[in-house]
Amino acid sequence: MTVVPHVIDGEETDAVHGGRFESVNPWTRVPWAEVALGDEADVARAVAAARRAFDEGPWPRMGTAERRAVLHRFADLLLAHAGELAQADSSDMGKPISDLLEREVPRSAHNLRFFADHAALAPGAVFPMDSGHHAYERFEPAGVVAAISPWNFPLMLETWKIAPALAWGNTVVLKPAEESPVSASSLARLGLEAGLPPGVLNVVHGFGPESAGEALTRHPGVDRVTFTGESATGRAVAAAAASHLAPVSLELGGKGASIVFADADLDGAVAWSIRAAFSNAGQVCLAGSRLLVEASVLDEFVDRLVTAAESLVVGDPSDPKTQLGPLSSRQHFEKVVGYLDDIPLAGGKVLTGGRRDGWMVAPTVVSGLGPKAPHCREEIFGPIVPVLPFEDEAEAVRLANDSLFGLNAMCFTTNLSRGHRVAARLRAGTVWVNCFFVRDLRAPFGGVGDSGVGREGGTYSREFFTEPKTVMMEVDSCPAGF
Repeated sequence: MTVVPHVIDGEETDAVHGGRFESVNPWTRVPWAEVALGDEADVARAVAAARRAFDEGPWPRMGTAERRAVLHRFADLLLAHAGELAQADSSDMGKPISDLLEREVPRSAHNLRFFADHAALAPGAVFPMDSGHHAYERFEPAGVVAAISPWNFPLMLETWKIAPALAWGNTVVLKPAEESPVSASSLARLGLEAGLPPGVLNVVHGFGPESAGEALTRHPGVDRVTFTGESATGRAVAAAAASHLAPVSLELGGKGASIVFADADLDGAVAWSIRAAFSNAGQVCLAGSRLLVEASVLDEFVDRLVTAAESLVVGDPSDPKTQLGPLSSRQHFEKVVGYLDDIPLAGGKVLTGGRRDGWMVAPTVVSGLGPKAPHCREEIFGPIVPVLPFEDEAEAVRLANDSLFGLNAMCFTTNLSRGHRVAARLRAGTVWVNCFFVRDLRAPFGGVGDSGVGREGGTYSREFFTEPKTVMMEVDSCPAGF
């Protein structure tokens, strides 16, 4: 069985108290790794190492060009070890190996490259003043960053958090999700190989409440907390960080609406809606987990959607042909199946899909549910999508915005004016028009309502991971009379 240590101050280490927990492969449903079980003592060691590396070490004092070179080497090493990293995430949470090799490992390397380049190239403002002075901005690293990542895109979201923090000269304590811990330790090893000084990137494993996660967010030596995960946990993280006034960035849950107008390219709308609803077995905060379809094309669209859903390959994540693997854990499988079993009670009808052997749920399309049904309001985080009709644009926007969440939405139309108009009216951090999951890392990313606090990406990440400073410089003597 694979043994997975903490990585603290450049060293692989067991937990202070010697505890371990198991990571279970969702496909085989048997343990495959033993992981160091961290607690407050392990967090204290990691934060102390990160603090020394920040206060005394070279990383925050390097020029951006030098840090940029290290992070590019780090990205190169991710690609060189793509097979190892992909296997870790696939074994931890059941993700198809083809998705990891083709998209997620390359995107993880891109995260490192982008933020390394952005930190080196981003301009700061200068403000000339009539008084014989000018002001300019500096962006100093904030300090020790606590990064808490989720299980659904382990490596990709670990790098999304650590890349901007490191690029701007911070040190990091990363706590990966307990369901998907293995790639984080590999990531820390590769960072050291790339040239990160000891203590700059530390990894502590463990659970959340009354464990490593809570200890990390409450630690007074932490200067920033970035968290991606479930909305209720996000509230707890924000409350813990507030005890020492650490700013937080929270990317939380979603219940994204895909709006299909009658004038849409239906082939494209079906293809994108399938990807939005069922990628990663629906375990995506950005999932298009509500489908709103104009009534005049509802039957045609649903027929095409069901056919496309039934064509998806469900099965062994190690098979390159597999498009949907199992759900990530027994607990999560039981949660999703609970929603599945309640569909008839809520007045719905399953058009295709349902449970399979093991922890598998096939792509499931549901009709007949009202907008107040739990399946249309709560984050299922599985491959279940209800389809609801609407009559006109105003109703479509009203239904889409009738949610506690506001992370993202999709709009499918060939009417250019409608696309812009609807995007402006949707209450969401990201709106995709005639596409899904297309990203530009310069753009702000985050949500409103129960979907989170703050934005990251590009200069938004710079604002969060630095302490912006104003320098007022006299360039001429003060005018007479001052």
